[in-house]
Amino acid sequence: MQRSTSMDPTKMGVGRAIAVLTSGGDAQGMNAAVRATVRVGIYTGAKVYFVHEGYQGLVDGGDNIRQATWESVSMMLQLGGTVIGSARCQDFRAKEGRAKAACNLVKLGITNLCVIGGDGSLTGANEFRNEWSELLQILLKAGKITAEEAKRSSHLNIVGMVGSIDNDFCGTDMTIGTDSALHRIMEVVDAITTTAQSHQRAFILEVMGRHCGYLALVTALACGADWVFIPEMPPDEGWEDHLCRRLTYQRSIGNRLNVIIVAEGALDRHGKPITCDIIKKLVTKKLSFDTRATILGHVQRGGTPSAFDRILGSRMGVEAVMALLEATPETPACVVSLSGNMAVRLPLMECVQVTKDVTKAMAEGRFEEAVKLRGKSFENNWNTYKLLAHVTAPDVKSNINIAILNVGAPCAGMNAAVRSAVRIGLLQGHNMLAVHDGFDGLAHGTIEPMTWGYVGGWTGKGGSNLGTKRSLPASVIEEISLNIAKFNIHALVIIGGFEAFVGGLELVTAREKYEELCIPLVVIPATVSNNVPGSDFSIGADTALNTITTTCDRIKQSAAGTKRRVFIIETMGGFCGYLATMAGLAAGADAAYIYEDQFGIHDLETNVEHLLEKMKTTVKRGLILRNEKCNANYTTDFLFNLYSEEGKGVFDCRKNVLGHMQQGGTPTPFDRNFGTKMGAKAVLWLTDKLKECYRHGRIFANTPDSACVLGMKKRAMIFQPLSDLKEDTDFEHRIPKTQWWLKLRPILKILAKYNISLDTSETATMEHVIKKR
Repeated sequence: MQRSTSMDPTKMGVGRAIAVLTSGGDAQGMNAAVRATVRVGIYTGAKVYFVHEGYQGLVDGGDNIRQATWESVSMMLQLGGTVIGSARCQDFRAKEGRAKAACNLVKLGITNLCVIGGDGSLTGANEFRNEWSELLQILLKAGKITAEEAKRSSHLNIVGMVGSIDNDFCGTDMTIGTDSALHRIMEVVDAITTTAQSHQRAFILEVMGRHCGYLALVTALACGADWVFIPEMPPDEGWEDHLCRRLTYQRSIGNRLNVIIVAEGALDRHGKPITCDIIKKLVTKKLSFDTRATILGHVQRGGTPSAFDRILGSRMGVEAVMALLEATPETPACVVSLSGNMAVRLPLMECVQVTKDVTKAMAEGRFEEAVKLRGKSFENNWNTYKLLAHVTAPDVKSNINIAILNVGAPCAGMNAAVRSAVRIGLLQGHNMLAVHDGFDGLAHGTIEPMTWGYVGGWTGKGGSNLGTKRSLPASVIEEISLNIAKFNIHALVIIGGFEAFVGGLELVTAREKYEELCIPLVVIPATVSNNVPGSDFSIGADTALNTITTTCDRIKQSAAGTKRRVFIIETMGGFCGYLATMAGLAAGADAAYIYEDQFGIHDLETNVEHLLEKMKTTVKRGLILRNEKCNANYTTDFLFNLYSEEGKGVFDCRKNVLGHMQQGGTPTPFDRNFGTKMGAKAVLWLTDKLKECYRHGRIFANTPDSACVLGMKKRAMIFQPLSDLKEDTDFEHRIPKTQWWLKLRPILKILAKYNISLDTSETATMEHVIKKR
């Protein structure tokens, strides 16, 4: 399915028509997918139609199927739910209903259908496609369509995108809406924690997920819940006593609150439902704790989509249009999806099959298998949860001391990483040491032991509780090595940004001179700038991205009210354009100026002309993002003055420098979860490394692979030696030389209506989900 490079993407869709519909339960981010499908469809020269009210609109036809324009999807990005409506449809289940739908499509010459919905909606679409020629025959016989029309529409292509807050579709890492639902849940959990702590209460929260425990599981990880009930893994026999023991133990070590998360589809080993009520009665009766239950319900579906869901929806929309226009009658119907940070195409029916296999495995009591079939990310979450949930530290101590420090600027999610690293370390029998204020603290000996309770409640706290500094170790290397000996430190966990990376390298270089520094160390990338070599994502970047996106939403609202106004917004990131680019995609910006994508006077001129044209349409506002260090001469003030002068009489300008608000705030679910997994993985790796490096009664580590960055690469978390990453680092500008997200820049420009050529040579190929058994 490799694309032919010669094809001009702006001509790919000429003479073709695409219809887009949303079906099944709504999910935040569906609008982003609709908007991208419409705009990229128009960009390729195709006609695009909205189908209102899902399959019902397809059957009813008439005014329900309307041609979409570029402007008709404006301001949709930040809206929750689905603007074109969704309905459960009985008519489409019957053949005559499907024949009506086919007739409506044929009359408009639509042979490409893009369906955004859950597995039910997508299965329906596949069935519709399989019987297409049969439906055409029925319509021909009845004289509803002409032979000419039948010939013109002889084949129907369909592509699916999964919109479901439950994340219950196999083959995809994240479905559209899941991340936003987690945002809603965490807002509630954070709010409940404060009241529960005031009164020493036990809280039971029921979240959505009839057949899938993803929301419950990630919530439990992200808030450090005492217990989670999910359908994939019913608790063992006698769970009632176990639960009560755990809650009592938590109170005995000084915790003022207990949190229990229940998925609405939770069952016990005999298939009996486990509900909030059952648990509440149990805890009240056995422990006489003051207990409250909260059922979140449809709150989880509501609200604005998170930055992640908007980018996910936009990327999938682009991929869906490409998949439709490249499909042949032989290609199986596919879903476009995300694996790691890569867009992939998967055979629709294989995904549906695996999704059904999970339900079957659960029904037949093969629970381990059900967890595996859910996919890598679900399995990793479950394993991390299991590791952190068992709170009894071993009696046997390892006599290993592991020190943890934060380096660089603070960011949201650092505390989550520290917490999980400390707790996993304690469970391994190690002593965990807190180093305050980065490398300075290591040099001055501001080091103290951390207990299990020391890091309690840290996952939801923004900033850095340990304190952090930007200073590097080279100038105080002597003092550092003395303290490593004095406190008998056997391994280091360095959590931070580019300084953590450079600092780690400096420690490795100094190993030649100071034997004390020959200890294993791991760097966990945590910075809003997302500029650490060796990782596609850093802890903290997601939170910053959401902060910028929300601010842009508010600013766009103001601009939409005043009309003819252009806002210029400066984002953080040093020389790294990640935040500006991704926020541009998530907020629907007209341009994002970054250092990696050099721009000159001609580009500025093009952008100004583009905005002057835009003011003639119904969308009379502009949003320009500028990364703080994108260009030394074209400053934010310069751009503001340029746009103000050139736009005279057509639009006026305002500027905003977002500044340090981007480093604050409570961490998003992604950053809590990511930090928790990174912290746990780092300490488990150090435990293994320490065994390898133990010789003649002491630790000695001086090989390159004993000092690594733990990073997220494409689809996996991997350890890479610091020394190997030097090649790929631009030290002057503090960024990696290759950055995956630069490939998304053309999408930003196309969605803002620039006539640029989309590089269609690098494409997602069809991958199989069902492993050869």
